[in-house]
Amino acid sequence: MLIKKKYQNKRIAIYGMGITGYSTANFCKTLKADVVCWDDSQNTRKQIKNKKFKFEKFWMKRDSIDFIVISPGIDIRKCKIRNYLKKNLKKIITDLDLFFELNKKELIISITGTNGKSSTCKIIEKILKTAKYNVKTLGNIGKPILETKSIKKKYIYIIEVSSYQLQYSKLFRSKHSAILNISPDHLERHQNINKYIKVKSKIFFAQKKSDFLYLNERNKYSKYIKKIFKRKKSKPKLIEINKSNYELIVDEIKNKYFKIECNKENLAFAYRIAKNLKINDNIIINALNKFKGLPHRQEIILSNKKILCVNDSKATSYDACLQSLKSYNKIYWIVGGLPKFRDIFYLKSVKNKIVRAYIVGKYTSFFKKKLQNEIPYTISKNIKNAVNNIYKDLMLDQSMKSTILLSPAAASYDQFSNFENRGTHFKNLALKKFTKNLNV
Repeated sequence: MLIKKKYQNKRIAIYGMGITGYSTANFCKTLKADVVCWDDSQNTRKQIKNKKFKFEKFWMKRDSIDFIVISPGIDIRKCKIRNYLKKNLKKIITDLDLFFELNKKELIISITGTNGKSSTCKIIEKILKTAKYNVKTLGNIGKPILETKSIKKKYIYIIEVSSYQLQYSKLFRSKHSAILNISPDHLERHQNINKYIKVKSKIFFAQKKSDFLYLNERNKYSKYIKKIFKRKKSKPKLIEINKSNYELIVDEIKNKYFKIECNKENLAFAYRIAKNLKINDNIIINALNKFKGLPHRQEIILSNKKILCVNDSKATSYDACLQSLKSYNKIYWIVGGLPKFRDIFYLKSVKNKIVRAYIVGKYTSFFKKKLQNEIPYTISKNIKNAVNNIYKDLMLDQSMKSTILLSPAAASYDQFSNFENRGTHFKNLALKKFTKNLNV
């Protein structure tokens, strides 16, 4: 393998030994590289000290380092060895780069954007599996991409790519790259929207004329991506996406999942990529009608004549949350958590859909400022209290079907380890409360 020749006996430093760093270190050892590791967290170092990894402060050694692999969570501007890393930017690569070098001959589909990445990856996966392709979905959606074992069969790889992964990547290239949408997110890392857009645009930097870039025609930030695209010398084929892309099959799609606005957008990208792979419409329709959405993304957990209960815990920014607020009526909205840096709430178009908001989490004052003078709210502090408060309010108003919506518009880390735990907690509480007391 060419990748083995390139890295064999080279001195590779892995900085950041979380899940991604751990898998990268293991992979580099298979290349017979001289691997040294470091993590700024003493607890992390203790947890994996017996895993046969060589831990050392590589930036203090005289021995030269050939390559530095940075984990996605590392922000060069803020980390402890920022001066060393800034001097050695040319040596920095990522797990995405290593994966590409290992799989250059395979067909790679990469999906990025602010919202909808995981769902779009899974829709594409469902279509390709229905078409009898060998498919693996990797990256930010599940296992680290370098954890995949070497396989003999020819595979199509679908990779969910975050801005953190793209930021320091240099070599990664895919045959089909999609930027689903852009809205302000992760600005605490990227500083401003322009830098965030530039990082997202790196998904097509290495693409060639024989490749494809899919871009959201309706997203207001796409015009800035196009400016970056125009400066590129060797351009992939640009395909602009809107919902008209699948209008020929829309009447055949009976799955209610694709009646939700944001899922229509994800479908448009998936359909266009599938058509470029020459997949028959009947196969696509069959796959779409059998597709089940991912947990914690507008997941309907209860539905009857009285209530619709929706778990949208994955909505960790207001823009993501807005997709749910637009999709339902008479909403009892659970909102709150760890706010996103510089997140802006535009409530004008949806405030008439919201009966009341129930603020949870430790950053109550932030959400009070966003909601006051716009919609009524109750300070509930935690999800259990919010569910109980909603139940009391529903008892006073049963005039029409109500929507109980957990769509926090915030990260979960103030009270939960991740959005999955937050969503599961809500589901358990809601099922118990509303099934028992409303005779659902």
